[in-house]
Amino acid sequence: MSEDIRQRQIAPGIEIKLEHLLAAVDVPGLTLAVVRAGQLESPICCGIRDVRSSFQVDKDTVFDAASLSKPVFAHSVLQLIDGGVLSLDVPLAQYLPGYIHGDDRAASITAAHVLSHSSGLPNWRGDDLPLKTYFAPGTRFSYSGEGFLYLQKAIESLTGQKLHEIADRLVFKPFGMSRSSFIWDWRFDPNRATPHDDFGRPRVSWKPGEGNAAATLQTTVADYARFLVNVFNGSRLRPDTSNSWLRPYLQVRHTGILSLEPVAEDHPTGVAWGLGWGLEPGEGTFFHWGDNGAYKAFTVGSVRTQDAFVCFMNGASGLALMPEISSSLMPGPRPSLDWLGYGRHDDPARRILRAAQIRGAAAVWSDMAGLGESDREWVARGLIAAGLDEDALWLQERIKQTNGDPPPKPR
Repeated sequence: MSEDIRQRQIAPGIEIKLEHLLAAVDVPGLTLAVVRAGQLESPICCGIRDVRSSFQVDKDTVFDAASLSKPVFAHSVLQLIDGGVLSLDVPLAQYLPGYIHGDDRAASITAAHVLSHSSGLPNWRGDDLPLKTYFAPGTRFSYSGEGFLYLQKAIESLTGQKLHEIADRLVFKPFGMSRSSFIWDWRFDPNRATPHDDFGRPRVSWKPGEGNAAATLQTTVADYARFLVNVFNGSRLRPDTSNSWLRPYLQVRHTGILSLEPVAEDHPTGVAWGLGWGLEPGEGTFFHWGDNGAYKAFTVGSVRTQDAFVCFMNGASGLALMPEISSSLMPGPRPSLDWLGYGRHDDPARRILRAAQIRGAAAVWSDMAGLGESDREWVARGLIAAGLDEDALWLQERIKQTNGDPPPKPR
């Protein structure tokens, strides 16, 4: 183990707690690293890489970091800004003309707009969401992976290098992140975590051949914790730049991560956004989450105390563990988790599913009165995943009757 990792226990009994939490949400494996007073402590690793094998996760297991890619990319961008390669407030269209067609408003999008998620672009383009601005850049927050991809293409054009080469040169090699890449590296094959769905079933693994600044970082918990230490140290950034990316650029005043259409609400969330990080200004903390479907990740850190943790999970329900883990490692309000709305490991639907798997769907039907339709259907899918098809069919038929559909015909 690297000499920069202190060999001491993070919190008494946390491994036992984590094992129980993993079982509660059908997440096979988890890796967790904590930084205390700017020093990296020995990572904690629980569970397995794949339910079809018995291989344990460890500090070198590679996970999809999902959107935890974004702060790493942002750090690279800020270094390039410090080096005079581009400017924070010059429109990206000056660096990469013609990327967004037929949208005059898009010509004003800057790197600052992208890093603060105020570009006006959708999260991801689609048939129903063409690539264009949906509000004037800089006027409000709406989470956008497309914005990060636009900025990536601009800096690739400016530097003549691909994203994975830029990150390797500016972040991974200087920070000793030897098992990190924005594209797949064959060295990761022997120790890679397999993704799993809500109910612990393995999903198809994807190995990116092309880097995406918003989503394709492959890394380990130890490597990402080293990145956090360097965030605290202000490494490779000018002091004013290091301070500025952790200051609020704009407040998030609506529920949910997207706000493409005008909304009447003015909803205080306790969340703001800096130049690459989500912020909890009232707590003096920065954060980010990752969600690539069957991979989940979360990190939060305090600028004042230089304490932080980062967690990677190879199951789709992993973020439901974060309220409990965060309260153990960094106690206090966590407005980011409330805003994200992933729930808890002990939410009613999860408890009812466990009971239904043991006692049968009919025995817990009355307990489901307080659940919404989507939660009831989620319980039914969980019964199917557990091989309890008859219970699932019974529950699905009761849901239809409750929703006003005609009762099923006799068999």
